[in-house]
Amino acid sequence: MKNIKVIAFDADDTLFVNETYFAETEEKFCNLMSDYLSNQGIAKELFKIQIDNLKIYGYGIKGYILSMIEAAMKISNNTISVQAIERIIQYGKELTEKPIVLLEGVEETLQSLHGKYKLVVATKGDLLDQRRKLHNSGLGKYFHHIEVMSDKQEIDYKDLIKRLEIEPSEFFMIGNSLKSDVLPVLAIGAHAAHIPFHTTWEHERIDHEIEHKNFNTFDKISQVLSLLNQ
Repeated sequence: MKNIKVIAFDADDTLFVNETYFAETEEKFCNLMSDYLSNQGIAKELFKIQIDNLKIYGYGIKGYILSMIEAAMKISNNTISVQAIERIIQYGKELTEKPIVLLEGVEETLQSLHGKYKLVVATKGDLLDQRRKLHNSGLGKYFHHIEVMSDKQEIDYKDLIKRLEIEPSEFFMIGNSLKSDVLPVLAIGAHAAHIPFHTTWEHERIDHEIEHKNFNTFDKISQVLSLLNQ
């Protein structure tokens, strides 16, 4: 780890709470549509539509709202009322107004690393929403660069590292998703640490263990300081 120059942090569920709010919204949506299907059936249909729409809308709240509306139309066989559509839109607006809750140890960790490494945010989602959340979190002052990525594949990390003008071995990614924050990073020869969040979106789950010399997992973000000898 002595060669590390840039430390990148995922935003949602690594720096601050996010998936909890989406789960609450999905529950509201299932209750709204409960006359048509079971909650399990509604959630399954919504998830399928979300995944199908990722290539069109990308990640984030706006795409989620559109996917909920599409799911409501499909589940109801296009009989959903205008009032219900308005309710779904309101659910989405409420998501953008959720309070920013920092996770344990985040600010203290950033304070310890600031000035010793170049710190960046590397996250997926809607650009406007992610910038808003980072601004409202009060954490923006710690970061040299904010990268809102359309996806987190190997090519996306390679592009980021090229823009940062470093080698993969000098890059360290910290995040809550093994699929997005760890596997593609390790594949290009960089370092990664997994900080699990108590709930993970189904699309971000993997079904195998990771064993790699450049990989570590910690219970909380402040533990990465010991890895960096801080």
